[in-house]
Order: sequence, then structure tokens, then C-alpha cells
Amino acid sequence: MPSTESLSDTIRLDVENIGGIDETSVNFSSGVVLLEGRNATNRTSLLQAVMAAMGSDRFNLKGDAEYGSVRLKSGETIIEREFNRRNNIVEATGDGYLDDPELADLFAFLLEENEARRAVTRGDNLREIITRPIDTEELKAEIERLQTEKRQLDDQIERIDEREQDLVNLEQRKTKLESEIADHRERLTELENSIEETDTDLQENRNIQDQVQEHLDELKDRRSKLDDIRFQIQTLEKTIDSLQAEQNEKEATREDLTIDPNEDIDALRDELDDLREQKRRVNAQMSELQSIIQFNQEMLKGTDTELATVLRDASGAEDGELTDQLLEREESVVCWTCGSQVSREDVEDTLDRLQSLRQEKSSTRQSIQDDIDETKEQISEYENTQRELDRLNQRISEIETELEQKRNRIEDLEARRSEIHEEIERLEEMVDEEQTADYSEVLDLHKQANQVELEIGQKEKQLASVEDEISEIESLLGDRAEYRERREQIKDQLEELRNQIDQLEKDAIETFNSHIEEVLNILEYDNIARVWLERQEREVRQGRQKVAENHFELHIVREPESGGTYEGTIDTLSESEREVVGLVFALAGYLAHNLYERVPVMVLDSLEAIDSGRIARLVEYFAEYPDFLLVALLQEDANAISFDHDTVTDI
Repeated sequence: MPSTESLSDTIRLDVENIGGIDETSVNFSSGVVLLEGRNATNRTSLLQAVMAAMGSDRFNLKGDAEYGSVRLKSGETIIEREFNRRNNIVEATGDGYLDDPELADLFAFLLEENEARRAVTRGDNLREIITRPIDTEELKAEIERLQTEKRQLDDQIERIDEREQDLVNLEQRKTKLESEIADHRERLTELENSIEETDTDLQENRNIQDQVQEHLDELKDRRSKLDDIRFQIQTLEKTIDSLQAEQNEKEATREDLTIDPNEDIDALRDELDDLREQKRRVNAQMSELQSIIQFNQEMLKGTDTELATVLRDASGAEDGELTDQLLEREESVVCWTCGSQVSREDVEDTLDRLQSLRQEKSSTRQSIQDDIDETKEQISEYENTQRELDRLNQRISEIETELEQKRNRIEDLEARRSEIHEEIERLEEMVDEEQTADYSEVLDLHKQANQVELEIGQKEKQLASVEDEISEIESLLGDRAEYRERREQIKDQLEELRNQIDQLEKDAIETFNSHIEEVLNILEYDNIARVWLERQEREVRQGRQKVAENHFELHIVREPESGGTYEGTIDTLSESEREVVGLVFALAGYLAHNLYERVPVMVLDSLEAIDSGRIARLVEYFAEYPDFLLVALLQEDANAISFDHDTVTDI
């Protein structure tokens, strides 16, 4: 992290083993800084070092070095980063100036291989580039959370709707039970009155009457217990039915969740590790190839005089004058490895092969990445299925345990019910034996009253259960209104969030289009009338499925000298025109995201597709935005810069 929040007016940069730089120290002041010189003079390497100090990892460690470093000092601000190569991977220690350099890498650090520039020249979908800096992850997470809540509400409302259908039957059952209880109580009252009417003065036989009443009371108690047991058994049987239904559902779901027995998850993980290692190796190869290609491209553009002298001396050439003449010939260049004179055509052929190889490596890397994505998806599907199977197996095991417990409980209750039946039969026999002609009528009335009381108790329990169920459903119906209201709120929120994401994308395109037009006006290209972005929906493959995805299409309106206009795409442009449009797009991104408010340094490189006059206008326009604008230019292009600037020639 920087020791202060802003940079002062001057910067001192110490660099070791970055790009083609062995070791150097450079000072420059705020404003426009031109890195002037011929190609192959480490100007791009110095820009990479500045980017590394800012926090970027888009730089190359010197090919033959295992260690590199950058140190930036500006006033009280000191940035130090070190880089070590381990297993062809460069690891960085120390913090750059920027906490997150991703946005700067896209739109402020505009080297030739800048991602935004290359995305345009390749004809990629620009949506990901444009929207990457827009924080939509929080919005998407909120959408997912609301969708989950809505699904839960839908399930709850559906269950309440199902329960509501039971309410009519329950109300009818309640009315019927209340009527039956009233009838039974009326019958009990009649029996009690009959007992009082038939009960005579039996003082001398009171002991016998008391004994009969005691047995009748015991009968009543046993019948009550029998009723309790019957109710418990019914409840347990209902619970068992519910558990068995759930068990069947879980087992059916488990059968649908099949895991291929031939699919070895450990082998898949090993394969994923191998693929990642392959990708790391290809990345390292591409990085090395890019360094070689970049150096050779700069050599073809013109050999630095000092470097040429060193190469000539190294070659052992005796005729210096003749060698100088050869160096000046356009059709030949000095080989940077041995110092001998070689045909420019041969170097260009070699360079084409290297670029083709790098393109092959790029295709290989994409193929590997596709394999990585597919393998990760397979692993994820396997793990998700396994987790679901584990959850189902655990629940099925729990159900089996509960079922066993419930069935054991029923067995105990049934055994107890048999015992009570035997006790009732014994008591009834005792009462029958104790009956006499004088007491037969009153004892029969007591039996009837006892039975009616038992039935009243049973029906009151049933009524209480029904009333509880009715209260539960009525409570749920009260909640349903709240659930429905909340569901409607969620629908509105989801629509608002989705519209918000859509609006962010529309605003981003509108802003980019505005700034693309702004930059094109600066460059004043006659044959390119307009460049603009359009948001379209396309069907793309995502894993094994096809989904709708927004695509940002870049349109180019041409205006030929013959008159009229016609619309083309990036593929219809020449290579130099694609480079220009890529640069225009990246510069528009710099303005669209107001990077000058957060990134004090802007770097520009590889502007050869633009002539000197346009470069001067472009640099002058962007000079007012960053604190430091570093531009790598050839001498003839630098000569066109007439406004105040700092110049660095010795790197």
C-alpha cells in the first residue's frame, strides 16, 4: 500500500529485470512524458514497470531472470514490489499503488496487448469487458436471494391452499361432533334421572350397592384408558402413514439421483489439477513467445544505433563501412542473437511462424480452459448429487428409525389394550354376578350411563382435535395474506433489480458510444463515419445447456470516397483500422469510467497505426486528465508534439 494517498509532481522509478531492462532508474515530472526512441529501446518495458508499480501484473519478468523488482518514489509515497519466478510462475510480493488494478489494466494501461484493445480486434463480445467494472454481483446475489424466498413463499401458499380445502370437511365434522355430544349429554341426563327414580331406600344393602358402584367406577376408568389407547394408536398410525409417504418420496428421488459408477471423482480432481498445470505451462510459453515477438517486431521497425554497433562488434565484421551500408538497407536487418546481417523477409517469415505458434497456443489454452470448465462442472454436479444423496440417505435412515419406534410403541399399546380388555371382561363378570333382581334395573342404568360418559369423553377429545386443526388452518389463512403480499413485493423487487441491471448495461453502452464518438472526432477519420455499440440478445451454450445472453455488438459505419455510407463489422476492417478502433474503444472506456479520478498514471503504447498529427491531437486531448500521461513514441511522432512535455530517451 502507498504511504500517502496521492503522488507528488515528480516520480523516481527504479527497475530491475522487467521486460528487456536489466537495471535502470528514471525520473520524470507530472504532465505528458514522452518515451522517445526507436524500437527495441525498452520503452514498453519501462511502461510495464510503471504498471507493475501501480499494482498491475500485466508485465514480463526478464526471460533469463529469476528475480525482478520495481520501486516508485513520489514525495512521501514509496511503492516497492518484488517478483520471483518459481516453476515458470512469477510470484509478486509487496502492494502496488492501486488496491485493485483491474479497471486500470482494462482502460488506463493501453499497451499493444491491452485486453480491451485485443477484444475489439478479435471481434469478441464486448459485454464482459464493458460491464466488468460495474458492480452487478451484489444485485445478482440479491436477485438469487429473493428468488429463493419467493420459491419458499410459493410452497407455503400452496400448502395453505391445500389445507384450506380440508376446512369445509373439518367444520362439518365439528358441527356433527357438537351435535352428537349434545345428544349424548341429553341421554346421560335422562339416564341419571332414571337412576334417581328407580333408586330406593337400600340402606340395609348399602354395602352391596357401594361394591357394585365401585366396580362400575373401575369399569368406567378402564374404558377411559381403552379410549386413550385407541386414540394414541390412531395418531401413531397416521404418523406412520405420513412417514411412509415421505420415505417413498425420498426413495423415489434417490433413485432419480444416479451417480455413474464409472465416474471416479478422485480421477476427475486429478484431471482438473493436470489441466490447470497444462494451462500454467501454456501461459508461460505464451508469455515467452510474446516477449520474443515483441522484441523482433521492434527490431524490424528499426535497429537502435547503439545496439547495432554492439551487434556488429559481436559479429566480428571487418568492413565497418560495408556493414553500415547493409544496416541501412530496408531489405535486411541485424540478427539480435549473433549480430550477422539477415534478410528482413526471413525475419518476417520467422516472426509469422512465431505469431502462428502463439495463436496455436492461444487456441490450445482456450481448449484447455473449456476442458477445465467442463471438468469443474462434472465435479460440481457429482458433489452436488453426492450431497443430495447423503442428505436423502440420512433422512431415510431417520425415517426408518422413527418408523421402528412408532411400530414398537403400537405393539406396546396393543398389548396394553389386550390387558385392559381382559380387565373389563373380568369387571363386567363381577358386576353381573353381584346383580340381584332388585338391583338389575339400576345396575343396567349405571352401565348405560357409564358407556354414555365414555362416549362423551371420546367425542370431546375428537372435537378438541378438530378445533385445534381448524384453528391451525385459520391461522395459516391469516398468514397467507401476508405471504401473498410479500410475494407481490418480491416480484416488484425482482423486476426492479432486473431493470436496474438492464439499465446499467444500457447506460454503459450509451456512455461508451458518447465517448467513442468523442475520440473519433479528435482523430478525424474521413472513411469511418461512426463506431457504436448495440445491445443484443443471443443464444449461447453454457456448459451443456443453451441460454439467452446479452451481447454487445460493435458496428462500424463506413463512408467511402465514392460517397454514401454502409455498415460493416470489425471483420471488414483492415488490420490497421482494427487497431485504431480497438484503441478508440479503450480510450472511450478510460473516459466512461472516469479513471483519471482514481488512477494517477495513464500509459499509451503501440500507436503506429495512427499518423503523427492525429497522435499529437490525441495526446494533447488526454493530457488534461491523468497526473502522469506516459506515451511511447518514435522520434518522428514525438517531433509532432508541440505543447509542453517531459522527454525520456535514456532507459
